[in-house]
Amino acid sequence: MIVVTGATGQLGRLIVEGLLAEVPAAGVAVAVRSAEKAADFAARGVEVRVVDYDRPETLAGAFAEGDRVLLISANEIGRRTPQHRAVIEAAKAARVGLLAYTGVLGGDEASFTLADEHKETEAAIRASGLPFVFLRNGWYTENYTAQAADAVARGVVVGSSGDGRVASAPRADYADAAVAVLTGEGHENAVYELSGDVAWSFSEYAAALAEHSGRPVAYRDVPPAEHQEVLVGAGLPEGYAAVFVDVDRAIGRGDLARANGDLARLIGRPTVPLAETVKAALGA
Repeated sequence: MIVVTGATGQLGRLIVEGLLAEVPAAGVAVAVRSAEKAADFAARGVEVRVVDYDRPETLAGAFAEGDRVLLISANEIGRRTPQHRAVIEAAKAARVGLLAYTGVLGGDEASFTLADEHKETEAAIRASGLPFVFLRNGWYTENYTAQAADAVARGVVVGSSGDGRVASAPRADYADAAVAVLTGEGHENAVYELSGDVAWSFSEYAAALAEHSGRPVAYRDVPPAEHQEVLVGAGLPEGYAAVFVDVDRAIGRGDLARANGDLARLIGRPTVPLAETVKAALGA
């Protein structure tokens, strides 16, 4: 059985859809907090297992011996390490056959605060003794294109990463990589640094927005303190804004510019370029 945690999130849904295109629904299970949100999967024959990372006792029957489990990293920054440890302990107790984890590009070498919980999770997985796969996902292009229309309306993209570059790819590419690993062979104890084929700068992103919208858009690089103020002014809580500013510092240092080809090799095709995702976002 292939079990996907966090399966009703944006990445999780793409992964489950990809799995259902490759294996019978009876061979797929999802571990989720809300059965209601997974009702569409259940209607197609996917087994739904209701769990809560904050209540480890709910994880006792989530996995079975020999299962291939994908732990999609939780989205509650600051709480993820204990949540992930609960899943790892349950997977170890069940003696699953493979535990895959969606970490962050660079792993132990990543220098931004957002990577800390991913590092702690990877260490816990290694210590468990389970066969593992680390899917170290780079940035999703949608992290930026989700706000593409707003950036076009304002005529500016604001950041504090200087000339730093991002080797991003859309979520669907990372989902396809996870499907390839979960349905394939020979991935035990592998570490994949997953990123887009081409790294781009925010000036290039602004230029792509302008090209596909027909309106002027420029990149404005600002000091980190000003960037923090802009994000808070846009409605982000102080803590989350600080996380994003810290990531921009890391982008300036080159942490998210790695483009080693692992993602393209796993999915068997080039990754989707920035311009294509920008065009789709503005068309939507």
